[in-house]
Amino acid sequence: MLSSIQVNGNKDTRSGFGDGILEAARENKNIVALTADLAGSLKLNGFIKEFPDRFIQCGIAEANMMGIAAGLTIGGKIPFTTTFANFSTGRVYDQIRQSIAYSGKNVKICASHAGLTLGEDGATHQILEDIGLMKMLPGMTVIVPADYNQTKAATKAIANFNGPAYLRFGRPVWPIFTNVEDFVLGKAQVLSTGNDVSIFACGHLVWIAIEAAKILADKGIHAEVINIHTIKPIDTEAIISSIIKTGCAVTAEEHNIIGGLGDSIAQIAAKRNPIPIEYIGTNDTFGESGKPSELLVKYGLDATSIVNAAEKCIARKNK
Repeated sequence: MLSSIQVNGNKDTRSGFGDGILEAARENKNIVALTADLAGSLKLNGFIKEFPDRFIQCGIAEANMMGIAAGLTIGGKIPFTTTFANFSTGRVYDQIRQSIAYSGKNVKICASHAGLTLGEDGATHQILEDIGLMKMLPGMTVIVPADYNQTKAATKAIANFNGPAYLRFGRPVWPIFTNVEDFVLGKAQVLSTGNDVSIFACGHLVWIAIEAAKILADKGIHAEVINIHTIKPIDTEAIISSIIKTGCAVTAEEHNIIGGLGDSIAQIAAKRNPIPIEYIGTNDTFGESGKPSELLVKYGLDATSIVNAAEKCIARKNK
């Protein structure tokens, strides 16, 4: 199946959000967009031009933005809050917990510039803890799409259910390799089948996992690559089905290995089918300023690191 994965250009995932919210707003008059002084960075210019009366500029006041969004839901609106991932979660966690999650408000928290690939802005902006923070909130849906098409599809999908959601995407231009119609909320996407090792990935790391699987294939190792775009609710049955077949797994995410996708996979495996698991992610550390591609290599989030992890867990399985 690796040979069937085709790249159809390159585009940043945040543009997928911008195009997705515009299409969703055309279909639903209750959708409103809020931003904390980052309309351009979140690709909202098209939305603002077409729906100026449905846009709220909150300024650099993220906590207020979350409170306003929670209030808007009471009148039947569907608010999409927008800012960088660090300011969408870490800065406003209390407001999200108390005003949105606790009462199940229909707020869509849309977060750009997540992870190491934010690059030169450095550790203060490169949040690597947000998936863990958000998935621990009761009732919170958490989605980390892999490319432009999937981000666009996810943006439209979260508009169509009632409840709080966290949508995480990024800044860099990235390969487009999925189809919009293939996205199903809560349903894992199998990108290649294999019997030797399962590779579960989300976000930008899905493409890197595909590259790693090609290297492994050249070595005679057949990896099953699964895109876990929905971290919560997670597709437990797809995970169990894969690990029963392969007997070992690698998890790959642009996030701390503590609390993210890897821990979700490990918890499922521990309960249902314990196997050797290797984690790819940042190892209990903050990031730093640098070029995105160089940071991914330095922190072990590149294809070579995934290959090495796959070989390691296969060796553990075969002991």
